[in-house]
Amino acid sequence: MSEVTVTINSRQFRMACEDGQEDHLQQLAKHVDDRITALRGQFGEIGDARLTVMAALMVADELSETVNKVQRLDEELTVLQNARATFADRAQATQAALVAAFTSAAERIETVAKKLNQTGGGDPGVAQG
Repeated sequence: MSEVTVTINSRQFRMACEDGQEDHLQQLAKHVDDRITALRGQFGEIGDARLTVMAALMVADELSETVNKVQRLDEELTVLQNARATFADRAQATQAALVAAFTSAAERIETVAKKLNQTGGGDPGVAQG
């Protein structure tokens, strides 16, 4: 565990965090401090506790909107994955039908060619035309 000193609302706080997360914790603290500074600019000195609660609520609202957006995107992703699977199945079925149609056509062509060769009565190496 690492310890980091962060500054929020002109006060320093010693915080513990996982090793390697020090910069991330500093960025989070700066985000909260920026919110408090912006609120102080809008509302003036309305009390540290009130500014902190307002900043926390703004961050919580932002988080809530982000969670909702992620849920909507997950739902859209599921729909798109299902559609992709359906289209892949259709493509596979179409491919199988084309293979069957070409195979059938090739068999018919071979049958016609054999009949032509049988009725031609001539040299099998000479094309009938």
